[in-house]
Amino acid sequence: MTDLAADLDGEVFWPRSPGYDDVRRPVNGAYRDVRPRLVIRCRSVSDVVSAVRYVRRTGDRLALRGGGHCFAGRSSTDGVLIDLSGLGGISVVGEVATIGAGARLAEVYSTLHSYGRTLPAGCGPTVGIAGLTLGGGIGLLGRRYGLTCDRLIGVQVVLADGSVVDCAEDREPELFWALRGAGGGQFGVVTVLRFATVPEPLATRVEARWSGGALEDVVSAWQAWAPDAPDELTVNLCVASEPGVPTEATLFGASLLGEGPTRELLQPLVSSADSIELRAGLPFHRLKSTFADPRGVPAVRMRSEFFSHSMSAGTVSSLLAQLAKGGREIAFTAMGGAYNRVAEDATAFAHRGERFLLEHIGAADDPWVDESWATAHVDGSGRVYPNFPDPALGDWASAYHAGNCSRLVAVKDAYDPDRLFTFFQGVS
Repeated sequence: MTDLAADLDGEVFWPRSPGYDDVRRPVNGAYRDVRPRLVIRCRSVSDVVSAVRYVRRTGDRLALRGGGHCFAGRSSTDGVLIDLSGLGGISVVGEVATIGAGARLAEVYSTLHSYGRTLPAGCGPTVGIAGLTLGGGIGLLGRRYGLTCDRLIGVQVVLADGSVVDCAEDREPELFWALRGAGGGQFGVVTVLRFATVPEPLATRVEARWSGGALEDVVSAWQAWAPDAPDELTVNLCVASEPGVPTEATLFGASLLGEGPTRELLQPLVSSADSIELRAGLPFHRLKSTFADPRGVPAVRMRSEFFSHSMSAGTVSSLLAQLAKGGREIAFTAMGGAYNRVAEDATAFAHRGERFLLEHIGAADDPWVDESWATAHVDGSGRVYPNFPDPALGDWASAYHAGNCSRLVAVKDAYDPDRLFTFFQGVS
């Protein structure tokens, strides 16, 4: 370990060393008690090379951490944790952004804003750009511009043998294909990502609320309407319960149109809402910051599935009835638009024909999460978002990768034949 520390620009932390408890904890509270044998905070690509070679030599279990939000705990381990937070540099030349794997979304949006640019990505300010991108990347600009990984034009990767490669459409094309949507940590340690950015738009913030009443009608209307809305409009739906409070539905999202056209488009969906608020003229990075990110801080558990068609009325009724106890939430995310105008085999992200994503979010020890998922699964497509890994899945290969699985296995054989980078849901 002394030799390892001497080779690093970064730092090595081990139990009882100063700073260990600060760096070992992920954002997701469910895994905050996991104690790595060693944490290596990398500040350069050469640090990552040294860390990978060390793990290969010792045979330790390995975890990589960008943001630390993983619902399945993949960014925690009792072995060696490679912390990429020291690789957070961001630069922009023209329309191309070069972003270090340790950058978080708040810094990404803020820096790109100063150049009048942005990326279609998520809302959570502390979510890591690398993990988000490698698993696809769904967000409020996605129906207009596609997944975050659809904007990726180049990646630097440290492979299992310690070599460093740059890949793009014309360099290591199979690896580049696999890195766009299969999930993080599968084929190597990504250190740098290059994106074709988009102009930062002015947006209209959308929020509407319903409490009690005919929430079944709200959910059914959203399923039929939101995935088919114009690409410029993304509105998602959360239905949540708290102890002693009526179950409430919240519609939230963004429109790239002005307030008037946005209100007119939304009218069929929100005419029965208790309240609706539209705030026009927000630069996109400011709009993102207005949406709180409650997930990932407490000890929560989440399961999810994609849907290629609307759920039946009976399924919706059962889901809402099961929400009665407080501290539970189901969240619907609209797909369609640009997400679905890419072939399923064009990138590793195979879920290009889905209408929406449904998440079931509850306390880490609440059996309702499984019960609610099973209720909805009757109508689901069987597909699961790689960024929401689920240890309870049976046929994970089909769920995460569908028809792309065999090609991903071939990439794995070529770039990580000894399976140094292997997680439970990965390409084994």
